[in-house]
Amino acid sequence: MSNDNELNKSDEPSDNSVDKNNGEEKVGVYICHCGGNISDHVDVEKLADNVKDIPGVVAVHTNSFMCSDPGQELIQEDIKNGVINRVVVASCAPSLHETTFRGAIKRAGMNQYLYEHANIREQVSWVHDGDPATQKATTLVKAAIEKSRHLESLDPIRVDAEKHVTIIGGGIGGMRAAIDLLRQGFEVAIVEKSPFLGGQASKLGRLHPNMDKAKDLISGLFDLLKNKKKIKFYTCSQMSAFKGFIGNFELTITRAPLDDDTKGLTKGQFVENKGIFIDDIPKDSTDINLKTGGVVMATGFDTYTPAKGEFGFDDFENITTLQQFIQDYKNSETKNNLLYLNGKKIKRIAFIHCVGSRQIPGIHAPDENGNLNEYCSRTCCSATLQAAVQIKETCPDTDVFDFYRDIRTYGRFQEDIYDKASEQGVLFFRYEPDAQPVVTTSKSGIFPLNVKVKDVLTFNEEVEADVDLIVLSTGMIPNVISDMVDMMKLPVGADKFLQEVHPKLRPVEVANTGILLAGTCQAPMDVTETCAAAQAASVKTSALLAKGFVELDPFVAEVNPDLCKGNGECEKVCPVDNAIEIDKVAKVNPALCTGCGICTAVCPENAIDVKGWSLHQYVKMVDAILAA
Repeated sequence: MSNDNELNKSDEPSDNSVDKNNGEEKVGVYICHCGGNISDHVDVEKLADNVKDIPGVVAVHTNSFMCSDPGQELIQEDIKNGVINRVVVASCAPSLHETTFRGAIKRAGMNQYLYEHANIREQVSWVHDGDPATQKATTLVKAAIEKSRHLESLDPIRVDAEKHVTIIGGGIGGMRAAIDLLRQGFEVAIVEKSPFLGGQASKLGRLHPNMDKAKDLISGLFDLLKNKKKIKFYTCSQMSAFKGFIGNFELTITRAPLDDDTKGLTKGQFVENKGIFIDDIPKDSTDINLKTGGVVMATGFDTYTPAKGEFGFDDFENITTLQQFIQDYKNSETKNNLLYLNGKKIKRIAFIHCVGSRQIPGIHAPDENGNLNEYCSRTCCSATLQAAVQIKETCPDTDVFDFYRDIRTYGRFQEDIYDKASEQGVLFFRYEPDAQPVVTTSKSGIFPLNVKVKDVLTFNEEVEADVDLIVLSTGMIPNVISDMVDMMKLPVGADKFLQEVHPKLRPVEVANTGILLAGTCQAPMDVTETCAAAQAASVKTSALLAKGFVELDPFVAEVNPDLCKGNGECEKVCPVDNAIEIDKVAKVNPALCTGCGICTAVCPENAIDVKGWSLHQYVKMVDAILAA
């Protein structure tokens, strides 16, 4: 199959394309059982036997978990002892542990890019079984071995980095990230669309388990920021332009007039349900250009608004959302052990869970865009039960009914809320999603509303409750930031929240290096989780930028100027703005190039190739596959 004579000179390996010990490539192959994920379907020992005699292979090892410390030590010992100078790992997807193995190789003193990965889990054991699985795994490993023999030592791409971070969003997450970044010596800019800091947390009352006031938490965070010289607040502002790469992002921030009354407010003043006032609203629009090393997305969340008629919402006067109830409860009164809300006596109150969350196709109606919120908003159960407990503690003669699908009081001390609600007499009724509570006008003449449901706890007995007020526990939905998603090319999950690279291995990073996630822009979280995520984002940002430069993987396009005629086909198809420019010949900005290889496919002169994935290496892999 190999037809090297038909390839241009640029496809041939250069003199330094292999790291040789006495002119010999010595390949070590390391095969993972993956705790049975692979070995239950692939005969790992037979696979090892199949590849041990391939030319260039000098060591073959298997391990239950090759990514574990003992597994990595197998590789490191062979490197340190001079046994190998190439590494092939056969395990799960490289996106999961490629960084792990490169780090192990580097620590052992070998060039980290003299390593190739064969995915025999997702591409083999998860889709095949028995002999076909072992056969396919053998083929993939043989191809990886052949490619490894033609790898070259590469150096990471080093780019200077601004020691400055821009945080988009001035809520709890944005403020927490800013505090930690300032402590690490960074300059910080907070970009907030309103004149206030605090975000959605400013609409909360007391926070479980310490029952501290949310406004005190927000004020405390602001106190740690307000006198710092290295922070700037850009309120009434939104990002209007974005370009660049990690360490060297360029942002345009537009400050614009808003329809919000801030007259008479002083900087640092807490305004109920809005947050800490920061700056007066500008009279005219102005653009501000920022150069920044990294961006932390802390754009927060919004709350679900029930559709008209959903559990009676908008059809009846005495139906509200949990968020609105929390705000109204701050100004409530207690008379004769009864709750008075907005001047109305509340003898009975009903909470209905999972409104706008855990929606099921065929049962729940999608929104105007055809979307359903199939995820759990996670925080609603605890917030609902906390509200119920507060009512029973301050207004013991007000009856509280709780209609739920499942109680999910996850997290430390949160199950205590459920226990306390039960002990204080909150009555629970469990319903199935296809038999939701029905809200109608009460026929009693005493109470305005009636809730009817088949109660699973009493073996689907139909029960009714007349009530004064119904509170719908609405879930979290992502804020609409489609303009920034488009500008920054941010990944968005099926739930419409921003999506991380991996929930365990890279939990606050997106695929665009240098952009981090903090808090509820990523998923529903409570205040504690939001602060933890923000701190993780700040730590990762600091790790990336603290040296004043960043090192990027070298898998980028490289032009052979002797072959390039500057026809510009590569520039036309490149998906990244300014990654390729034509100046007589094509020139690649390695910091912007993503190594996608589209330019290689369209170049009529074969003058452009991708380091680490060259055409020559592909040909060698194909040869190995056909010979298998």
